Amino acid sequence: MLFDTIAELIAERTDRDVSEIKPESTFSELGVDSLDTVELLMELEDRIGKEVELKQKVNTVQDLIDVIESQDGKEGKE
Repeated sequence: MLFDTIAELIAERTDRDVSEIKPESTFSELGVDSLDTVELLMELEDRIGKEVELKQKVNTVQDLIDVIESQDGKEGKE
């Protein structure tokens, strides 16, 4: 599941327990800054095997999931 993968990556980067990370958790409250976000995104792309294009700011874990899932729906239409 996408949430689990993202939560694991955040936990690894922030030394938090995965159980502390919720879909509504904001990146700032998790201690993830803009540079961390870029590095996290690159690692996430490697793990899920697809490129993720962030055209808007994402504030929460769920925001990131929504962006990735919306891109999944567009891939077949292009």
